[in-house]
Amino acid sequence: MITKNEIKTYKTILKNLPERPAKPRDIGLTMVIDKGLGINAAQDIVDTAAEHIDFIKIGFGTSLVTGHLKEKIKIYQEAGIEVYLGGTLLEAFLVRNQLDDYLRLVDDLNLHCIEVSDGSIVMPHEDKCELIQYLAKNFKVVSEVGSKEEGIIIHPNRWIKMMKAELQAGSYKVIAEARESGTVGIFHKNGSAHVLLIDKIKANVDINNIIWETPQKNQQVYFIKHFGANVNLGNIPTSDIIALECLRLGLRGDTFFTFIPDKNKEVRFKKN
Repeated sequence: MITKNEIKTYKTILKNLPERPAKPRDIGLTMVIDKGLGINAAQDIVDTAAEHIDFIKIGFGTSLVTGHLKEKIKIYQEAGIEVYLGGTLLEAFLVRNQLDDYLRLVDDLNLHCIEVSDGSIVMPHEDKCELIQYLAKNFKVVSEVGSKEEGIIIHPNRWIKMMKAELQAGSYKVIAEARESGTVGIFHKNGSAHVLLIDKIKANVDINNIIWETPQKNQQVYFIKHFGANVNLGNIPTSDIIALECLRLGLRGDTFFTFIPDKNKEVRFKKN
């Protein structure tokens, strides 16, 4: 097995790339969504991209129906990647009054991080914050703000209030909802950024405490161009991990000139 310390990259050859903090890091986080990979695919991801991944979310309820789940989680964890179960699964346990059973599952899988969300269920926000506070005593908690339902509009001031309250309750980071489709929450139905909402959140909440769900490339480009290479991004498809890191470093056409000084943007060549 190739460990994180044995993964070789060549980016040090190229000058003036944006600085990316080394793992374990607190900013510039990449959260990847695993929607049912097998252990061979998981090993491939670790071998090629472990240093670029901070969190892997075992998406929605897939952990209940995925074979060799423990072995897969161990592969990720041995590569220095934090693993947690999708918040929808916790919601499925909560709506059945089975929180203790959920915590036994988390313990059995040797997980140290829990996502708390209410995108599918109705939960008073005070109760959600109380749950975060309870879980944060023993786990790293990431909490998700926003509805998974199309057409449900949450006023920006409400987003801000909920994010601040959840961070105060003990969340390590708050996740701005967009689903794996990228068509709700902080994005419009067509996938374009909800600029007014995003700008108001940015003005009132420390963006280093937010993980923005950005499953689509154009969404990743938007946040990198507006907030820099070390913006926290989530719900990244497993096929896009390396491609996202290239966007962060300006090694892809969409962000190629984002981090290059104007004086270097015109290239002249003379053969000696």
